[in-house]
Amino acid sequence: MSTDFKGKLIVVTGAAGGIGQECVNLFLKAGAELLLIDPNGNALQQFQKDLNAGDQVSIHVSKIASPEACAEALDERPGLIYGFVHLAGTFVADDLTPDNRTDVYDPVIASNLTNAYDMAIACMPRFDPDQLCRIVLTSSLAFRRGASDHTAYSAAKGGIAGLARSLSRRLAPHVLVNALAPGLIDTAMPKEFIAKNHDRLLAGIPLGRFGQAREVATVIEFLCGDGASYMTGQMLNVDGGIVAS
Repeated sequence: MSTDFKGKLIVVTGAAGGIGQECVNLFLKAGAELLLIDPNGNALQQFQKDLNAGDQVSIHVSKIASPEACAEALDERPGLIYGFVHLAGTFVADDLTPDNRTDVYDPVIASNLTNAYDMAIACMPRFDPDQLCRIVLTSSLAFRRGASDHTAYSAAKGGIAGLARSLSRRLAPHVLVNALAPGLIDTAMPKEFIAKNHDRLLAGIPLGRFGQAREVATVIEFLCGDGASYMTGQMLNVDGGIVAS
């Protein structure tokens, strides 16, 4: 079932990343208006230029590191919000030393979980009361299985699951809140990790290949669309069958 997003405002964080760009292309094709947020100003500005979408797209460069920063980012694009898609995050290994708390744990929790919480709260007053609105949050395979060298990241992505389930009850019936847990997706963020562990990782994927960003983006598009109108509080795996195995 295809969805017409014409005139609907969708906020996308982490929009300059691989999955973010694929989501934006799908939403634009379906007529959505977009507010794109990303801390990488050069990448975000170049992406906007490449899109050549005119007034259909607004951008805001921000780490959305506080409630005030989230509110400021949303001010970039006035109007009622239909959807909030949260892809922003960092993938950082930790060594579980005392210094890990301030060097890795705190910033990883902030950039993967706290910003999702703050952005959801910032969006709430602006959700369109005449629409069945959407929030889509991004967890990870690391939440499902635990990444031994990415403990803080695994914890943050587990928090996303709890956040989605809580918000789905809190915001029902007017906002549907779902999440997805991508597996090993061939994008820039896990590039070094995949290269270092290529054969071992590939051996654990029943489909026998790494995922592509568009294969995650199409699931996000589905969760924002008409076909998911009776789904809320769910976590979908997009991992080539790793969890099932």
